[in-house]
Amino acid sequence: MTAERTRRSEKIQMFDDVAKLLVGAGYIYFVSYKGLKSKEFSAFRNDLAKCEAECHVLKNRLIRKVAEANGMEALAGLKLTGDTAVIVGKGDAGQVAKVIETFMKSSKDLIAPKAGFYDGALLSKNDVLAIAALPSKDALRAQLLGLLNAVPTGLVRVLNAKVSSIVNVVNAYKNKLEKEAN
Repeated sequence: MTAERTRRSEKIQMFDDVAKLLVGAGYIYFVSYKGLKSKEFSAFRNDLAKCEAECHVLKNRLIRKVAEANGMEALAGLKLTGDTAVIVGKGDAGQVAKVIETFMKSSKDLIAPKAGFYDGALLSKNDVLAIAALPSKDALRAQLLGLLNAVPTGLVRVLNAKVSSIVNVVNAYKNKLEKEAN
């Protein structure tokens, strides 16, 4: 009986650990890694760690059960098959997608995205690759600031041009009056 209880408590602990991992994640990516050597997989994990992401190999059934138990309906409906590595994190989802895409190209498709989960929505393989193609958050912020700065700058230029025109007209009239007075 004690071996059975120990095994059961281990399963409950594993379920709880996976629940904390998935429920607390800002994003989740699922990738296949079949045929990848352990050295390459370690390098992949190290690159993900630089982006503050974790990579875990989990059973597909366990992922589904955790999703069902925690109200993640879209994720619970995902049909995962084969070897699945789960990548989770809270930082920049785009940077992590870029790491996945880079390893996919360098490993000759041994690592490939299967799906993703972001903000309650299920992402397809193509969605994950589209996220990888997006500029980083910092680049998007810089573009937004540039756009926000362009509007007032343009307005100031237009207003300045109108004021300059009025000043030029008044100055020309003053010069004309000075010529007539001489």
